[in-house]
Amino acid sequence: MRYAQKIIVLFLGLMMMTRFSFGESNIKEPNVSGRFYDADPKRLSALVDHFVIDASIPQIKDPIEMIIAPHAGYIYSGAVAGHSFKAVREGQYKTVVIIAPSHFYGFDGVSVWKEGGFKTPLGTVSVDTEFTNKLIGVNEKFTFDPKAFEQEHSLEVEIPFLQRTFKVFKIVPVIMGQANYETCATLAGKLKEVIADQTDVLIVISTDLSHYHDDKFARAMDRRTLEAVASLDSKKVWQGCRAGTMEMCGCVPVTAAMIYANLKGLSAQVLKYANSGDVTDDKSRVVGYSSVIFYGGTQEIKVEGAAPLSKQQKQKLTQIARSTIEEIVRTGKIFKVTENDPRLQEHEGAFVTIHRRGHLRGCIGHIIGGQPLYLTVRDMAVAAATEDPRFPAMSKEELADMDVEVSVLSKPRVAKDVNEIVMGVHGVIIGRGAQRGLFLPQVATETGWSREEFLSELCGQKAGLPRDCWKDPKTHIEIFTADVFSEKDVK
Repeated sequence: MRYAQKIIVLFLGLMMMTRFSFGESNIKEPNVSGRFYDADPKRLSALVDHFVIDASIPQIKDPIEMIIAPHAGYIYSGAVAGHSFKAVREGQYKTVVIIAPSHFYGFDGVSVWKEGGFKTPLGTVSVDTEFTNKLIGVNEKFTFDPKAFEQEHSLEVEIPFLQRTFKVFKIVPVIMGQANYETCATLAGKLKEVIADQTDVLIVISTDLSHYHDDKFARAMDRRTLEAVASLDSKKVWQGCRAGTMEMCGCVPVTAAMIYANLKGLSAQVLKYANSGDVTDDKSRVVGYSSVIFYGGTQEIKVEGAAPLSKQQKQKLTQIARSTIEEIVRTGKIFKVTENDPRLQEHEGAFVTIHRRGHLRGCIGHIIGGQPLYLTVRDMAVAAATEDPRFPAMSKEELADMDVEVSVLSKPRVAKDVNEIVMGVHGVIIGRGAQRGLFLPQVATETGWSREEFLSELCGQKAGLPRDCWKDPKTHIEIFTADVFSEKDVK
């Protein structure tokens, strides 16, 4: 008890000191070396190694794509962090994306350190500039703002663990500010796009849990939070953090991580939970820490019975959709088009979706294609612009600021179990008798719904059936995949 108190007094005293420098050649100097962790390389190495070696973890056969680790001073959270890094120490990761929250600098969006490297007492880790350049500029909220990193510790404290875990690797440093749910979804989708089928990329999410409650209250709150994280219920976590029923300083990065996990079909497992009271014996005001891994996943599923669409073919389809919409709205006539590309003459289902100023303006499609794909896209473009019962027919004034998206569907197959549904990958058709409803795969990404929410909304909103009809064995459930692309995607 007396020893722990001395450590805390020393720690708090060091916290009063400030130390920051960018250094030269875009090398980020450490902010909290000598405060959150030992500045001596030998002692730091020994301590990190001790945390990792002492961690006890289950055997995970599936590859681990993402972890959650805490970012407090090592005397408090190092032992918990050791579990996360022990789980991945056998992995052959060449790039590590570190996503951390901003504690000191208020901004809206995502700041990505562009180039150079990050320095700790164990050396300098280079930034993967090829990767960072793909994130910066995704939209106006994805920038390089060095102020986000000036005082921040949440990203830095993960690096010594990485340095002792892997030999040669680069990092992608990401700080998230006061981002909304849509920005979290955008980051998750972009990470999925950039990483694609690479197996040498690890994502590290930096967060602590509840802050400064008594031990009993903190454990109950953190239990609710971790249960939601383990179930990949991103909306529940997002709403819980805002309602105050859950606490994570890294709620924004964790939300993005959960959306990403759903997109990739990952599973989650909590490896370790503890709080600061377990170290200090002070149970009156504790901070919670957790180690979580995300593993497994599914490979991208291609449209059945047909080769993948090329960029040029996607450009043709989006142009057909746009030209069709413009023609029907301006003249009332059907756009005449002929396409000789054999791939575009395949008979496949397709949907055309129209957005205007970021909001849905129309979406109609055929599940099964009864004619060449390019003609199905043309006809669905007409229907989306003029026949969607949720909206009036489009006017000429709306053409200037519309965005067009095409979804090419695989052949639906029967789902024997709802657990087959991978959120963000599978579209779902639910039916009973003459009543049917359909959600495209991107609905899960756009809404952040859990699987249960997705299915309940599909039953009630689209099929006009009881919201829990998906639980009834008599309900017919089919799943499909879709190659989804917009005009912006194929420029």
